[in-house]
Amino acid sequence: MTTHSSDSTGKQLHRSVINSAAYCDGVRVADVPIADLEDAWKNSDRLLWVGLCEPSESILMHLQHAFGLHDLVVEDAHRAHQRPKVEVYDDSMFVVIRTARLSDGGEHRIEFGETHVFLGPRYIITVRHGSLKSHAGVRARCEATPKLLAKGEGFVLHAVMDFIVDQYFPVIDALEAELDELEVHIFSGKFVRSVTERIYHLRRDLLAIKQAVTPLIEVSSQLTRTNSNLISADARPYFQDVHDHVIRIADLIDGLQQLSHTALESNLALISVAQNDDMKRLAAWAAILAVPTMIAGLYGMNFEFMPEIRWAWGYPASLLVMLSACLILYKSFRKTGWL
Repeated sequence: MTTHSSDSTGKQLHRSVINSAAYCDGVRVADVPIADLEDAWKNSDRLLWVGLCEPSESILMHLQHAFGLHDLVVEDAHRAHQRPKVEVYDDSMFVVIRTARLSDGGEHRIEFGETHVFLGPRYIITVRHGSLKSHAGVRARCEATPKLLAKGEGFVLHAVMDFIVDQYFPVIDALEAELDELEVHIFSGKFVRSVTERIYHLRRDLLAIKQAVTPLIEVSSQLTRTNSNLISADARPYFQDVHDHVIRIADLIDGLQQLSHTALESNLALISVAQNDDMKRLAAWAAILAVPTMIAGLYGMNFEFMPEIRWAWGYPASLLVMLSACLILYKSFRKTGWL
């Protein structure tokens, strides 16, 4: 029974722990098992970088004991669904960043996730929730620049944030391309209900991204001017670059929201104009058909004393009057643009 429980825990650790390594002067020197993290942190001066993906509560509790993490941040990291934020404690920091990527299919076109970062003296822990994009590329880039990695946990936090923020640009580009396509449909003269529906979904996606990006403005700004010892003075300028990217993304979202609002109003206005044109055409044809209807109705009343009834040319004359009146009305409506 005990062996089975141990094997289950080992499998769970294998699924949740993506990477756990120690670095000295920016160079990776060893892989550190989760069980040995506490000893490695307390008995050496190496930087520990642990990468987790949707860990269980037991794993987070183990890390809390190993690094002395605050109870509140451990609870937030386990539950996820957090707003982007920075929380600074005595000797640690907790950062929440929302991720976004284009969906391969399904109901939602954009998939959102979260990355939680625990930061402390000589350690950094990244926890992914719902984000399918691995951070392996971030670790590889950091390991390729040992001089920058030697700056410590602050530089690693910048690298993770920069990687996540850059993922927003392809999403924004895709939404911008969709808006351009919708504008072509709107002004093509062919009005279909699906265009309005697509504009609505586009505006909903833009709002969702804005809710994820807007708090990052304050987060990146706070990290740029922080006085925490966890982010060295020479690492702080790197967060200004992240802040500039976040500002740029927010401006792009605002621009797309304004354009999508204009596109929606233009689509509704053009549909209204098209409906008015259709009503004009129907009214014009109704007026044209009213003339022969009136004349035919007049002579269909079967009164006994109607002089035109006994006239030999009465029938051709009535047809000629009908056609002439219809032709005059048709030309008039054509001239005024109703037909």
